[in-house]
Amino acid sequence: MANDKTAHWKDLLRRRLASAKKDDRTEDEKKAEETELFTKYYTEWKVGKNEDDSFKHIPRFYYRLPAEDEVLLQKLREESRAVFLQRKSRELLDNEELQNLWFLLDKHQVPPTNGDEAMISYESFLKVGEKAGAKCKLFFTARVYAKLLHNDPYGRISIMQFFNYVMRKVWLHQTRIGLSLYDVAGQGYLRESDLENYILELIPTLPQLDGLEKSFYSFYVCTAVRKFFFFLDPLHTGKIKIQDILACSFLDDLLELRDEELSKESQESNWFSAPSALRVYGQYLNLDKDHNGMLSKEELSRYGTGTLTSVFLDRVYQECLTYDGEMDYKTYLDFVLALENRKEPAALQYIFKLLDMENKGYLNVFALNYFFRAIQEQMKIHGQEPVSFQDVKDEIFDMVKPKDPYKITLQDLVNSSQGDTVTSILIDLNGFWTYENREVLVANDTDSNTADLDDT
Repeated sequence: MANDKTAHWKDLLRRRLASAKKDDRTEDEKKAEETELFTKYYTEWKVGKNEDDSFKHIPRFYYRLPAEDEVLLQKLREESRAVFLQRKSRELLDNEELQNLWFLLDKHQVPPTNGDEAMISYESFLKVGEKAGAKCKLFFTARVYAKLLHNDPYGRISIMQFFNYVMRKVWLHQTRIGLSLYDVAGQGYLRESDLENYILELIPTLPQLDGLEKSFYSFYVCTAVRKFFFFLDPLHTGKIKIQDILACSFLDDLLELRDEELSKESQESNWFSAPSALRVYGQYLNLDKDHNGMLSKEELSRYGTGTLTSVFLDRVYQECLTYDGEMDYKTYLDFVLALENRKEPAALQYIFKLLDMENKGYLNVFALNYFFRAIQEQMKIHGQEPVSFQDVKDEIFDMVKPKDPYKITLQDLVNSSQGDTVTSILIDLNGFWTYENREVLVANDTDSNTADLDDT
């Protein structure tokens, strides 16, 4: 059997060799072809290997968002985000767990007290951490302890300060999750409509807003949202990072309205309170003499003390968004926020853009003179002797101390901490008069205070 197979293979090999074409190439030609083929296949193999390696080692960094017509993918993404946020919410301490934490801290306090405050040592701090549960683990670290350690001679920290720290962290995480639920795009920011929905649904949870008529809700929401966007979106992108909302104090001011016993003074100074919102909207209605829901330049000229210069108001209507030459409520809110917060960089940026007529990025002597001439004209109208521009110009440059002695940039104004005074001098007769008579006003205020003390 084996011999038959061997004979078969021999016969097959003989016929194959007989049918093969004779290779007439020289050894050098065969060697050249071999080298060429080797080079070709080796290069292809090497390039292919490098591509595969580089592709496999680059982590995925881009995930395409579903298109508008990909309804199923959008729904899947929304549901997955909702599940993720719910899971994150369950990881936070609830009221019962916070009460238990306070009980443990109080039980492990280490005498003596520091004034009225109960204290805890690092050893006891670690013991509480072991008993408090897994959710509290991230708070019981050496880093947190060191952060709260001040001047206690025994190296302890205040129980109340630590508990407030935990409460603040929990509140921040809860608020971040709450805001993220309104992040329709799922990209970590809120658009104007997203923030409007958040505040609208927040209104019923704020006792200080119980008296607001539902018909006023839309105006209240617009008033509240504008403050966030005016200060947190200086480039007018139409969206704000949730991280920036949490980092600023505006949300604290808004949620302060949960306090049923908030003082009248606190309400008046809080932009988000009902009295403040009604004040701003009431001013707008009072200025709107023709009751068309918009403000003309003439109507806006009566804003405040009615002493804003005509030149400045011209610039407002040239640069700000208007409709057939008239200003709507949203644009008016930006105007009010700028003039009521002139010390803030965002407000100075707003006013600086109006003063920078040629869009050069700085104010020179010509620009200062252009705006101050309107102040001088108003002084003549009121029977006052106009002040020399040269003197005012020198005072402005002395106050600001710009890097370039002939130009004042926005950054110069911000750095000087005199931006509110400088802008008031240039755009508002009342602001200029207050600056010019500052010494007299201070003296009168001092005399008034002395008289009050004498009376007592």
